[in-house]
Amino acid sequence: MADFSESSRVVTLFTRDFGKVAVVAKGAKRLKNPFEAALDLLTVCEVVFLRKSSSSLDILTEAHLRKRFRPRPGDLGSLYGGYYVAELLDALSEEYDAHPVLFDESTLALERLSTEFRADLTLVRFELVILREIGQLPAFDACVACGEPVGPTRQFTFKVSQGGLVCSECLIEEPPRHWISPESAAVLCGLAQESSTAWQQISVTTGQMQDLRLVLNSTLAHILGRRPKMLRYLPF
Repeated sequence: MADFSESSRVVTLFTRDFGKVAVVAKGAKRLKNPFEAALDLLTVCEVVFLRKSSSSLDILTEAHLRKRFRPRPGDLGSLYGGYYVAELLDALSEEYDAHPVLFDESTLALERLSTEFRADLTLVRFELVILREIGQLPAFDACVACGEPVGPTRQFTFKVSQGGLVCSECLIEEPPRHWISPESAAVLCGLAQESSTAWQQISVTTGQMQDLRLVLNSTLAHILGRRPKMLRYLPF
């Protein structure tokens, strides 16, 4: 959200039907404005906006609050997790590139961050879904060099430059400091699946979560050209 004039703001919305859109909310800065509290960060609302030409911003005409993100009381990790979801949506989506699955997954992630469900697992699931939706999901089921399926007979490491796991037989440089266990690779595959509920039954150990964060942190940094800003505030 940014100031546009003395009374108006430019607001970035992530919509289910149109993807990311930037709109002018006229009168939004007034004490009594037509949008009430619907334009707060991380609110879910129904909106009506007018499409303009490619050189002009769209005009927001209506916004009605449907749901507000409520982090767990006293839990900054829950709050920062919500901000992290918003950061990734903004950084990794394109204007007018609709992703209904991603919209639904983001609202579900915010709901889970409001409950006692594991925040770290919620965010890993969201990261994998957004990578899948934008076509940047790494390969976790086999070596990207030789096609050898992930299993206990070989060691695998993650190579962000090659877009997935590489087995020990295909490494042409010094062995890496960190190997990805077959169990962690299976967890990544499970958490990235299209089913919106089956992944919630997956159990993740502390060691596996370290593997997951190694893969996701390096992947996101590679795509963005930087580490996501909110990562430093998350409790993992």
